[in-house]
Amino acid sequence: MISKDSIEQTYAFFHQKWRIYSQSANPTQRDEIEYAISSYVQEMNPELYAELAQGRADYLLSHSSFASDISESVDWLEARL
Repeated sequence: MISKDSIEQTYAFFHQKWRIYSQSANPTQRDEIEYAISSYVQEMNPELYAELAQGRADYLLSHSSFASDISESVDWLEARL
């Protein structure tokens, strides 16, 4: 079951990280944000992650698709608040 609290907590964390990531030109800072999100993914509600990932095994975990994944996640979560 995906609780409203789980959605709110994940949204707050992802939204904050996305705002910084999207405006940062510092590769180290961006890598640190990717690492923070990947660490969060390992501990987050597995049902919520499954909904976000929609079957994509490397969702939020791949450097090449991270920007689009996190942006999509923030939008998806925001729509459910």
